Amino acid sequence: MGKDEINAFMGTDTNYQGKLVFKGTVRIDGDFDGEICSEGTLIIGQDARVKGNIKVGHLVLNGSLEGQIEARNKVVIYKQASLNGKITTPSLVVEEGAKIKGEVNMDGAEAEDK
Repeated sequence: MGKDEINAFMGTDTNYQGKLVFKGTVRIDGDFDGEICSEGTLIIGQDARVKGNIKVGHLVLNGSLEGQIEARNKVVIYKQASLNGKITTPSLVVEEGAKIKGEVNMDGAEAEDK
């Protein structure tokens, strides 16, 4: 499997509560409430609603996210996305039009591992 391939996909009619641990890349287009842990990439689709604590390597946000986010490498937030919570990451990209309510912490997040 290539490094950019999606390992798992939760469709728009999916409703999940609990803890998700994965390697590689996972895309969520449904509703998720709980905890997500991975060194990989989490993609939250445009129709997705995610609530909980998220600790991943890379986060790509297109939908709605509420909670505490820790991304080891990077967070990308697209214009149709909305985020309510706390972000900790060394790199943040926000497209014009995205809605963010909360706290952003970018100091030293990557330096801790060096």
